[in-house]
Amino acid sequence: MDITPTSEQPFAPPVLTIGPEAQSYLKTAGKWASFLGILGFVFCGLIFIVAFFAGSIFTRYAALSASPFAAAMAGAGWAVTFFYLLVDVFYFFFSLYLYQFGSKIKKGITFFDNAHITNAFDKLKSFFTLWGITTIVILCIYGLVIVIAIIVAITTASAMH
Repeated sequence: MDITPTSEQPFAPPVLTIGPEAQSYLKTAGKWASFLGILGFVFCGLIFIVAFFAGSIFTRYAALSASPFAAAMAGAGWAVTFFYLLVDVFYFFFSLYLYQFGSKIKKGITFFDNAHITNAFDKLKSFFTLWGITTIVILCIYGLVIVIAIIVAITTASAMH
């Protein structure tokens, strides 16, 4: 059986190379990402501490204030603690993905390691995915609040007449 080459060769995808200038930019971005990730971890610790003191702060405020609103705040201390802990968990993952991107991209560029660079971009993708989903959820909440505010305004205006 004679196999002769045909003009139909399999398509080889082009190889992407990162030039020295782009490598320098990535290394600098990695340094900033690591810095922001570490700073984020520090703030996560502070938010965690504040979360557990928020309930007692609200209770103490209610004891010192004669306002009826202050009593409601004391009862909502657990909700504030829960909210702060929820924010802390989200902030932790943002910081973690940034830190992982920063450390992996610096190693990948320094040691010319494609596996580290690929993993770094995976962490960057995860960071932006989390950021995008969080943004969509916040926009939906804003939309819901606006719709509720309009309904309350219409209901209040019609009740006044």
